[in-house]
Amino acid sequence: MAAITTTAAGSAVAFARPAKAINVSSVSFAGSRKNNVAFTLQPVTQRFAVLRAAKKETVEKVCDIVKKQLVLPEGTDVTGASKFTDLGADSLDTVEIVMGLEEAFKISVDESSAQSIATVEDAAELIDKIVSNAK
Repeated sequence: MAAITTTAAGSAVAFARPAKAINVSSVSFAGSRKNNVAFTLQPVTQRFAVLRAAKKETVEKVCDIVKKQLVLPEGTDVTGASKFTDLGADSLDTVEIVMGLEEAFKISVDESSAQSIATVEDAAELIDKIVSNAK
């Protein structure tokens, strides 16, 4: 099914609906007349995001567990934004961190959720979510 639209110059343009969605990065319409209107669609950068902040005490406890699991030197700065890989953790270390979190918070983290954890904040948010769903 096609839709027909009239341009500012008075010429008709037909648009066919695609069978499935496509990702369009740029579209322009042009004609032989100088007064034709051109449209360009461009990706828009994200201007805001909805953040779920974990409880401060959860983040602090996760920071302590990460420091212990990775045997980080005294004075190493670990914050909610700290990435496990930046702290020197490999995949085995990350598994051990998750196991330490499960033990400390008395929770169970499924494998798919554990794979999405990259930062201390990710871990703290997941813990808060699991704990609140358990109530």
